[in-house]
Amino acid sequence: MRNLVLMLALSVFTCTVQAADWLSWRKVGDATLTWGPFTVYTSQLLTPDGSYTGLDGDNALIITYARDIDGDDLVEATRCQWQAQGILQQEPQSQAWLRMLKALWPDVTPGTQLAFVVNNGQGQFWYRPTASQKKFTPLGPRQTAAFSSRFLAIWLDPRTEYPELRQHLTGGAQ
Repeated sequence: MRNLVLMLALSVFTCTVQAADWLSWRKVGDATLTWGPFTVYTSQLLTPDGSYTGLDGDNALIITYARDIDGDDLVEATRCQWQAQGILQQEPQSQAWLRMLKALWPDVTPGTQLAFVVNNGQGQFWYRPTASQKKFTPLGPRQTAAFSSRFLAIWLDPRTEYPELRQHLTGGAQ
C-alpha cells in the first residue's frame, strides 16, 4: 500500500513538472478562429525557443474555447479536418484515434483550455477547465509520434483548411 501511494504521488509530481516545463516555453504565434461573427476559440503555439521548426519539433498548441462545444462535436471536427487533409484515407489507425478522442475529450465551455504538447516525438493532451485555474491536468496517455504529427497537422500542416491561422500560429514559417 505504501508503495502504491508513493507511485501515485510521483506520477502526479511528474505530470506537474512536465506541465510546468512546456508552460515556460516561448510563444511563436497566436490566432483566433471565427465562424461568422462568433469567436470559436483562440489558440497559441509555444516552442522551447519561440521558433517553429515543423510538425516533428517540440510544440505546444493551447486552445482556449469561447463557446460551449460538445466533446463529440470536437471529435467530429477533427474527423472532418483529417478527411480534408487525406489523413483518414492514408492512416489505417485514424478510426481508432477518433474513438480514443471520443472517450478522452470533455465538453468545453467558454474559458476551457485544451492543450496538446509534443515533446521528444510524443504528444500529451492537457486540460484546464478555466484559464483562471493555475494547473493543467493530463488527459489520457502519451500519444505516438504518428498520432501527434497528424493531430497538429490540423492547424500546422500546409494543407490545413485554415492557412491564415497557420500563418499566425507559426509566425509566418513555411
